[in-house]
Amino acid sequence: MRSMYKFGLGIWLVLGSAAALAGYAFNFPEPVTPIARETLHMHNLVMVVILIMFFLVLGALIYSFRTHRKGAGYKAAAYSGPGNRKQWLWVLSPFFVLAFIDYVVFGIPAYHAVVMYEDTKTDAELVVKVTGSQWLWQYDFPAEGVSFTSRLSTPRDQIDAGAAKGEHYLLEVDNPLVLPVGKKIRFITTSNDVIHSWWVPAFGVKRDAVPGFLREFWATVEKTGTYRGQCSELCGKEHGFMPVVVNVVSQEEFTKWLASKKAAATPAVPTAAVEPVTQAVVAKAQ
Repeated sequence: MRSMYKFGLGIWLVLGSAAALAGYAFNFPEPVTPIARETLHMHNLVMVVILIMFFLVLGALIYSFRTHRKGAGYKAAAYSGPGNRKQWLWVLSPFFVLAFIDYVVFGIPAYHAVVMYEDTKTDAELVVKVTGSQWLWQYDFPAEGVSFTSRLSTPRDQIDAGAAKGEHYLLEVDNPLVLPVGKKIRFITTSNDVIHSWWVPAFGVKRDAVPGFLREFWATVEKTGTYRGQCSELCGKEHGFMPVVVNVVSQEEFTKWLASKKAAATPAVPTAAVEPVTQAVVAKAQ
């Protein structure tokens, strides 16, 4: 019995140390939004509870097998008729324990996470419309009058011809989405053709883009940097080539980027076409 105890303790210490030392690369990416932190907290809570339950049940099974085996001379008890109190205790106690864990230990944090994910009480400081297409993303800033597409920029020779893969293979785009740090942003998703899904793991958000529907989610990114994701809904043969890249920058940098997008979207009017109109307006005024 002592050897089994030492073996179980050793396994527990190995698993515990591995979990404690695991980097985000082997777990969740570093959370940069409140909902991502809440999701990671919920995940860790569930893992800790189910690991404890697993080892408790495993320990009870090992103890029961060793203690009540026929080789040790143990004789099974005979039960007849309706169950006694001890039988009812063993039947009902796991039910109530699991119900408590499910509805209290897991239920309350899960409810808090869902409420945070759907938090629409505060007006958004910025609205971004995300439209999925086969196979690219279109981003619109309705209030600012800015619209552009974002598609995979990984060279085809890396995909088809076996060329050396870049650092961000299949996770690089020609026009990344740019967002200001620390602002509450309302995302609206839809699709032009089939169901897509906009997903950035570090944001802790994933929302399907469904044709004919407008679906929303909210996020506040608290740290600058470049964050990458993908379409996570099987949407056709190029599904694996729909990356999401978001650059989160300071408000000043975002203002400059937005101004450059507006300038690029406004076609220049030739001077030769402007001068006759100007002269006509001046002559009419005189």
